[in-house]
Formats: sequence, C-alpha cells, structure tokens
Amino acid sequence: MPTALFTNVLYYGDNLEVLRKYIKDESIDLIYLDPPFNSKADYNVLFKEVSGEESTAQIQAFSDFWIWDTEARKAYEYLTIQAPNAVANLTEALFNFLKPSDILAYLVMMGIRLLELHRVLKPTGSIYLHCDPTASHYLKLLMDAIFSPKNFKNEITWKRANAHNDPNKYGNISDVLLFYSKSNKYTWNKQYLSYDEKYLESHWKRKDSSGRPYRLMPLDAPKHGDGGNLVYNWHGKIPAPTRTWSCIIEKMKEYEEKGLLEYTSTGTPNLIKYLDEMPGAPLQNIWTDIPPVNPMALERLGYPTQKPIALLERIIKASSNEGDIILDPFCGCGTAIIASEKLHRQWIGIDVTYLAINLIKNRLNDTYPDIKFNIEGEPRDLGAAMELAKDRYQFQWWALSLIGARPVGATATKPSEGRKGADEGIDGWLRFADVSEGHVEKIVVQVKSGHVSVKDIRELRDVINRQKAAMGVFITLEEPSSEMIKEVKATDPYKSPIWNTEYPQIQIMTIDHLLRGEKPNIPPISNMFKEAPKVERKSEKIQKKLG
Repeated sequence: MPTALFTNVLYYGDNLEVLRKYIKDESIDLIYLDPPFNSKADYNVLFKEVSGEESTAQIQAFSDFWIWDTEARKAYEYLTIQAPNAVANLTEALFNFLKPSDILAYLVMMGIRLLELHRVLKPTGSIYLHCDPTASHYLKLLMDAIFSPKNFKNEITWKRANAHNDPNKYGNISDVLLFYSKSNKYTWNKQYLSYDEKYLESHWKRKDSSGRPYRLMPLDAPKHGDGGNLVYNWHGKIPAPTRTWSCIIEKMKEYEEKGLLEYTSTGTPNLIKYLDEMPGAPLQNIWTDIPPVNPMALERLGYPTQKPIALLERIIKASSNEGDIILDPFCGCGTAIIASEKLHRQWIGIDVTYLAINLIKNRLNDTYPDIKFNIEGEPRDLGAAMELAKDRYQFQWWALSLIGARPVGATATKPSEGRKGADEGIDGWLRFADVSEGHVEKIVVQVKSGHVSVKDIRELRDVINRQKAAMGVFITLEEPSSEMIKEVKATDPYKSPIWNTEYPQIQIMTIDHLLRGEKPNIPPISNMFKEAPKVERKSEKIQKKLG
C-alpha cells in the first residue's frame, strides 16, 4: 500500500493498477469519474490544421465495447470472493440475471474500480459518477452496495443536448450524475442559481429610495409549546395566540437599528430583504443551465465525450474546498483537471491512453503557461521504452508525442492491424506552413520498435514521394545501421522558400536521442491539438507531496 501521495500528476496506465500502487487510503477529497458508458460506439478525436480550423483527420480515441473475457471473469471472482458481502451478493445476483455478457463485463470491471475509489476517498469526501441510461440503473445498485444507500445524496439530471428527433421514442437528451458521500459528515458548499426574470418581477417589486429592489419577509412563525422568549410585546404588537415572533427581541432591536423593518397598517413588523444580498435560488437536482460543448465553443478540443468546464466547476465548488485533492480516474481530455487547477485544488488524473495524456499535457500548458505537473508511467529511459514497446500501438503513440506528431489510423486502445491504401507506411504526420500563406507542407513520420534496416529508409522515401510530402522522420528504438545512415545522406535535402534553409529530407531519430531532449531539424510546426484558452489565476500552485 502506498505511503505517500503526489498531487498535480497525470498517470498513464490502467486506473485499477494506478489506484492500488500509488493512491493511499482515505487521501482524496472528491472523485469525479466519467467512465465509458458501454454505449457500443467508437469515439474519435478531431485534430486541427495549421490554419486553426478543425481537420477532417481524426483518430479513434477509444471503443466503448466490453466483452466477457478472462479479465472480466477475474474481476467477477474478485468481487464475489474478496469484496464485502453486500458487493459479493449483488454481483452474484447480477450474474444470475444478466449471465456472462457484455453488460456484466462492464459492470464487474466498474465494480472492482469503484471499490478502490471507495478505499481512497476520505470520510469527508464525495464521489460523482457520470453515466447515461445505458447502465445507470445497474451502476446505482453497485454504488449502493459499495458506498451504502444511506450515503446516496442525489441522482442529478444534466441536460446535455437540445431536442433529438427520434421517430420511435422520446429524445434522450440527458446524462445522470450519481452523487454519494463516504459518510454523513462530508464537505458541502451550497450552490445557487440566478433568479429568473418572472420570479424577480413577481417577488421583488419594491424598491427603496436609492432604487434597490427588496421584498418583505414575515417575522412571525407557528407556535411550539409556550413559545418561550419568542412571545413578547413589540411596539404594542403581540403575536396571535397560535404564533410567536420568529426571532428573539434582541434580534428584533438589531433589525430596527439597521432600518430593516417595515410595518403594515396594523403595526405588524416585516423584515426587509434586499435582492443584492440574496445568494440566489438554491441549486436543485435538474441542471438545464449548462449547455454542452458546442462546435463553436472556445473550450472545444475535439475530444469525444468532452464535458463543459462549467459542469466540473459546479461539482468541485459544491463538494470541495481550496487545497483539496480531486481525483479523476478516467480523465479523458482533462476537463476535471483544468477546472481543479482553476479553482486552486490539487489534482490527480489517470488515463489508459497516451492520446488522452498527451492532449491533457498540451491543454494544461496552453491554459496555464506557468503550471508545474508530472507525468508518471511514460518512459524516461531506454529500459522503460523497451517495456512499453510490448504494447506496439501505445509505444507508437508515445513516440509520436515526443515530436508533436499527429497519429494516423487504428485506435488509441489497441494496435493497428494491417493498414491499407493511401496511409500505408504512415504512422503520423507533422505539418508546417511554407511557400505562401495558406499552403501547408507535410512531414511523414514512421515509428519502429525493432528490426530496422536500410529497407525501411528506402520505403520511407517511397512514401514521401507517393504522398507528395516535404520530408520524413524515422523514429527507431534501435540504433540505425551504417547503411541506413548512408541512405539518408544520399537523399537530396528539402529547401524551404520561407525559411531560406535546407533541411534533411529524411531524418533518423532514436528514442535515446529524443529522451535526451533532441528534436528533428524541421521548420516550425503547429500543435496537432486545438489550443485551449488561457486562464488567469491569482497565484501559482506548487506541487505538493503529502505524507
């Protein structure tokens, strides 16, 4: 079990392993998770062109498909053998009802992770599980079994879209947030909404001499017992036999001294409440005021299932305080991380793809140029790079991120298989502006984890010619052979008319060189991800280590 907790850190890896290895018991103040919904859909990430416009190029971020396999069976066995009785009994019941199936695979994989999230949450902490009708009813049962029904606080409905035209059923335009606490003593900061215009017009008609809107609140209340010190004569007025004043006489005098009493024609006092002193309407469990991230929104990054930052800010403000630690174990494009940093919270993010980690890294640096954070799980030496190379595609994605290249083809969660057609021999792209305004040149990027030879360089040169690209970068885990280096030197350079510079048409970059900070000799390139808007903060946050 970990004995220390690092914050302001992104972890690459399976969140189950990361939780068990790095996150200690009762160390987290607030958990937000937006896991895959078992929607049976593929989700793509859109990139941007040099011009800043959205690109038609995209890569599959993740496939939201779950199957009953060996890993699901292991999770089921763990839940039925090692989990608390309530969880074990529920899991067996779900097995009997759903049988070994895709939905059961999803639920047991979620259940084993929710147990770890319960372990790391402080007694004063809360958890928000973001889901949709695909499995929300089953997830609520799991949450009840793990966090206890008595700690269920709300099922929040968030209107995430406008009307959908579904010919066979009602349009599905909402998501669900299951809000649970760890105990009955949890952090809670009540949130308010602005009053709507109809309410203002009907309840705040009065204005004082300076034009401040106000309303009158009665100062009597139903009588309980003999009324005690709430029954007294106030300027000749005594409450009716079944009622008392709502405050003691000292408070009534204080109101009078502050000019906050207004009397009826019969002499009954009322308390003046000014509109500008009211916090607003208490927030309820149906949220219709936060729109989704629309195509024109500045915060839109093109990541599938991206949630608006206002949604995460609301959750974080309600259920944590400044300096608290926020955990997002399925952090995707990092909206919870961005909101936590903005609101001066510490944070921990976990994701299983380098696609997400690299996007968040770029988003953090764009949004907070002065930020300091760590990334754990990415290789820092050749040994770690060789270990990652066992997962060919994640290695490829990581290697591409070292030079800021856009990936091509396959998915971000499983290796590519047999790319065909025009993209054959291309693992990634770099783009740069050259020749004239609006003209974009391409750089082909290939990544190899082993068994390289001069044949690879010749094939890369053929791809460059076929794609009409300006240059090519060959990234290799192994050292290149002397024949490969000779082949590169024999290739004519690319001449940039804008920069008036010659660049090698083909360059070989070893992982060792990239880890030591070397970069390919190419013209200035554009970021493959859309740049996130900057956010001003009052003070720089410093990474902390908590014992």
